[in-house]
Amino acid sequence: MATSLIFIYSTDSGGVSTLLDTGHKTLSPSTYKCSLCELTQDTLGEKERWREFRKSIGLPMEFFHHDEFEKKYDLRFDYPVILRKNEKIEVLLSKERIDAVKNLDDLIETVREEIAKTS
Repeated sequence: MATSLIFIYSTDSGGVSTLLDTGHKTLSPSTYKCSLCELTQDTLGEKERWREFRKSIGLPMEFFHHDEFEKKYDLRFDYPVILRKNEKIEVLLSKERIDAVKNLDDLIETVREEIAKTS
């Protein structure tokens, strides 16, 4: 089975949640609870640099709000989290590691390094 990545945001799915998250990111970004969202998204959607990385990495990727992920996989983690999926699902980057990332370029480099360790 080929390796794929699963990105799980610490936000809920749904229109109301999306509106609340957008407002929170705009009005009080320092208290926003999803560091993965903060790094990869802006108020208009996905950051261009992140989109370029996703297209260039050469691995299948899935993206979920935490409620969608738990419903599909019946697993729970401390969110946000990035998982690696092979024969099993394991943590690639934990919430603590994602929260410690300073900017998008650091996130991209960290993901690349972790993938390289297991290739």
